[in-house]
Amino acid sequence: MSHRRPAPMPQTLSAAGFVLLAALGLGEARAQGAPPAPPVQISAPLAQRVTNWDEFTGRFEASEQVEVRARVSGFLDSIHFKDGDLVKKGDLLFTIDPRPYRLSVDAARAEVARAKAQVELAQNEVERAEGLTQNRTITARDVDQRRANLNSAIGSQQGAEANLKTAELNLEWTEVRAPLAGRISNRRVDPGNLIAGGQSGATLLTTIVAVDPIYFTFDASEADYLRWQRRASDLRTTASREAGIVAEVRLSDEQEWKRRGRIDFVDNTLNARSGTIRGRVVFPNPDQFLTPGTFGRLRVFAGEADALLVPDSVIVSDQASKIVLTVGPENKIVPKPVVLGQITRGLRVIRTGLSPEDKVVIGGFANPMVRPGAAVTPQPGEIKPSGSN
Repeated sequence: MSHRRPAPMPQTLSAAGFVLLAALGLGEARAQGAPPAPPVQISAPLAQRVTNWDEFTGRFEASEQVEVRARVSGFLDSIHFKDGDLVKKGDLLFTIDPRPYRLSVDAARAEVARAKAQVELAQNEVERAEGLTQNRTITARDVDQRRANLNSAIGSQQGAEANLKTAELNLEWTEVRAPLAGRISNRRVDPGNLIAGGQSGATLLTTIVAVDPIYFTFDASEADYLRWQRRASDLRTTASREAGIVAEVRLSDEQEWKRRGRIDFVDNTLNARSGTIRGRVVFPNPDQFLTPGTFGRLRVFAGEADALLVPDSVIVSDQASKIVLTVGPENKIVPKPVVLGQITRGLRVIRTGLSPEDKVVIGGFANPMVRPGAAVTPQPGEIKPSGSN
């Protein structure tokens, strides 16, 4: 009786099975260890009808500005204001030593008195001569001579009276008064200094600016100007009217547009180098808070239109454009370049680049895996307006 040995298992099959099992186990381990797609909140852009505004940066300027200079020369005697005061038109600011000018007035008055005496004497001579001509005591030539002397004396009197008015005017100008109401600067000359007066080369004493109302000047692009011009048949006439074009301004530390004025002037030419045109807005300033030289942000009404809005926080910057991240097919991040408008009710207006059907990523930016082309897990969110225009 013979014993049969069991057939050995093929070693090649056992080795292949081991390799297959190992590969499957490794793949499963890798699948289990891969990070899940990061969650993000998405929402369609908010569609609303908004008021459009064109925004510009500009600077406040005084509506009137005067350099105060002396009209007569002399020693500065006294100053009658404090640096930075608010002054009224006609307020006394400086006094120049008036004594030399008083003497000039006295001398001019004496000259007028002398001239009047000469006129009176010449008048008597003419009357006397006219009486003697009837008796032919004097000739007609003598009468003509006396009449000529009278006319000469009258001319001298008129010249003396003119000199008196000039002297009195110079004496009046020794008191330098405010030519307009406004805020005065600091004094440029101290008492005791000799100052020069006159029409040229006069010493600058101080300056005064009128700040109620106050001007705000800005430069608008050629495209903005053409759009305004098409909207108003005659932009300059519209701007110069009392109604004007409404404009609002806010300062660097203000969030709301509280100050309202009207455009009253648009320049007559565009700047050939910058391609801009200068405009001016008038703002009331009863509390004198707005100061010439202060920068501000201006917005001008540009009509109403339907627009798409997203939170300003979802806007990211590329090298050359602004981008909004959206979720596209296969739940992958798709960046979309956009053109931005103004902020209204706490949201940013998107002029172009988005459609109402887009799924805008509004949450989940903290995860570094949320980037263009990455797969994400979208979760529903909502865009809500806040605040006011």
